[in-house]
Amino acid sequence: MPAAPTVSSTTLPPLGAEWLEVDGNGGYACGTVAGYRTRRYHALLVVATTPPTGRFALVNGVEAWLELPGATWWLTTQHYAPDVVHPRGLDHLALFAFDPWPRSTYRLPGGTTIVAEVVVAAEGNGTVLTWRRSGGSGPAKLHVRPLLSGRDHHALMRENAAFDFTAQTLGRAVTWHPYAPLPAVTALASGRYRHEPVWYRNFLYAAEAERGLEATEDLGAPGIFSFDLEAGDATLVLRAGNASAGDADCDPAGLAARLRSAEYARRDGHDALGRAADAFVVRRGSGATIIAGYPWFTDWGRDTFIAMRGLLLARGRLDVAGRILGAWAGTVSAGMLPNRFPDAGTPPEYNTVDAALWFVIVAHEYLALADPPAAQRATLAIAIDAILDGYLHGTRYGIRADADGLLACGVPGVQLTWMDAKVGERVVTPRIGKPIEVEALWINALRLAGRDTAAGRAQAAFGARFVLAGGGLADVVDADHIAGKIDARVRPNQIFAVGGLPYPVVTGDVARGVLATVERELVAPLGLRTLARGDPGYQPRYAGDPAARDGAYHQGTVWPWLMGPFVEAWLRVNGDSAAHREVARSRFVAPLEAQLAVYGLGFLPEIADGDPPHRPRGCPFQAWSLGELLRMRRLVEPA
Repeated sequence: MPAAPTVSSTTLPPLGAEWLEVDGNGGYACGTVAGYRTRRYHALLVVATTPPTGRFALVNGVEAWLELPGATWWLTTQHYAPDVVHPRGLDHLALFAFDPWPRSTYRLPGGTTIVAEVVVAAEGNGTVLTWRRSGGSGPAKLHVRPLLSGRDHHALMRENAAFDFTAQTLGRAVTWHPYAPLPAVTALASGRYRHEPVWYRNFLYAAEAERGLEATEDLGAPGIFSFDLEAGDATLVLRAGNASAGDADCDPAGLAARLRSAEYARRDGHDALGRAADAFVVRRGSGATIIAGYPWFTDWGRDTFIAMRGLLLARGRLDVAGRILGAWAGTVSAGMLPNRFPDAGTPPEYNTVDAALWFVIVAHEYLALADPPAAQRATLAIAIDAILDGYLHGTRYGIRADADGLLACGVPGVQLTWMDAKVGERVVTPRIGKPIEVEALWINALRLAGRDTAAGRAQAAFGARFVLAGGGLADVVDADHIAGKIDARVRPNQIFAVGGLPYPVVTGDVARGVLATVERELVAPLGLRTLARGDPGYQPRYAGDPAARDGAYHQGTVWPWLMGPFVEAWLRVNGDSAAHREVARSRFVAPLEAQLAVYGLGFLPEIADGDPPHRPRGCPFQAWSLGELLRMRRLVEPA
């Protein structure tokens, strides 16, 4: 973000911090504390046309300014290329709150104070914008100009002749339809509309530029809404679709009040972390799914199962967990589960070895907590048997139980484990052979399914093959499917042999050696590094263009979700006493909790730099990061 004057308020988060509102379908609104967009994803109305995919940005932002007797003051801020910040509403930003929804307070010279709020209705009823005067008196006119695109939320728009500025009015409703194939936008305002089409050119999105991506955009502005704040609050409801017959007599202020009241009641039943957790649970068809992260991810297999342990199981949301597991059970193919459902709605991708094993783990944890109908139990049991049988007999990409009982997997050019970055045709961390966390998952899945003979055989082989003489465990054995070849690089995957799964695969001195190695080499304030700092391949920063970032993604970058299995391992090795829980809470959980007010407000990021100051990076609102924080909180609660 460009330099900005310091605002003297202890309640103002970093200006670059991001807020998020979601609608329950996979649509969202998000932005920054400063008020201007730094990502292509920052917008006030993003809708999912095929929930939770097919997401399109319809309204990207607004221009808002206040007319007072003798003066005009800007409330909004924009950033233009090459690096021009104008206007500067942020100069008057005094307070910002993000709970229960984003609220910005602007203090203007002369005593006028304006509070602007953004609320997204969970049932897909749109985005509610309000402005109210909380200080000052006398005449005050607010003017708001919506800025529209109508594009895939991953894309950018430039000025073009196809953009249709036409406005249709029906009572207090104004509808624009910039591009015929996409949903229209309807605005219901408590003020008057004046049609005045114009292009705003060369918005600069600094976070995109920093990531080595195209970073400028033009937006269409069809007209201006004007409000008399002396007469009452200004309200503007933005939603996808054409105006309906009921909009002809709609009272926009009353509609906004009803939507806000319903949202307040819905959110009031949960604490802040609970509300953040619920943001990831969205519709897919007639069921539910978990978004891996906002604003750019959809639903991914392994992310879903890892995240739901904290987002749902730890919070007692067993009904939703059961529906999600039941839906995924129907996607088993040759023993595998999809890695992800592409955003374009194309067939799911079956290119992960561990998603199906995580499904087995989480399904058993769910069944231990819930009492579902017999039919649902049977559905999960059939899926579990299909997964284990498929892996035992062999399936795609060389996934098969080997002669020693361990699970072999991998072919050149395909990334199967969670360390799945790929630069062109080069898999950065191929991990072909027998990756350690896959073996821990495999042994746990076999034990949970009652296949004790196969589990015992794999366990014996694990103890004989993975333990390193100097302490710790190998990351991959029979690497590249070469018998006896070992990848001994120090990575965090070994922690799953001690914590993070129902059954520890190693105990005693071996477990203590694993914990000591990971704590010494990999623990950072926001999670675990993906490679030890002394390794020649270690990358201290996740930065640069896409190739550079993907090259660092699992080569030293810190991942917060890994702190969950580490804390569980730490307590298993050191003893699960009240004193040790308090130590674990203060040393490992508290730094993550402090992060909730820094980057993605109320949420945890996807990753952070391996080297100090461990700048948060990647997706600002990541499901499994938050899920594991919720699970950790349960682990460190007083016994």
